[in-house]
Amino acid sequence: MISDGEHSFRTKGSCARTITYTAKDGKIFNIRFDGGCNGNLKMISKLLEGMDAEEIVSKCKGNLCGLKGTSCADQLARALISEE
Repeated sequence: MISDGEHSFRTKGSCARTITYTAKDGKIFNIRFDGGCNGNLKMISKLLEGMDAEEIVSKCKGNLCGLKGTSCADQLARALISEE
């Protein structure tokens, strides 16, 4: 289970450079992407607000952007997996 508190993740291969979020009791809040498609990433953050980390990983892992082999959403899933 992910530890409570604020976390920061440096992305690889996506337009967003870093992702920060707060974890509390296995739920994720205040997701912020630095860089990337501003409007789309704000909507992703709103849709995922308060969701269980495991559910976010299930929904976001493997989503690809073009030929990059990853995406900002996939990088969020990887960030959550790396904190477990």
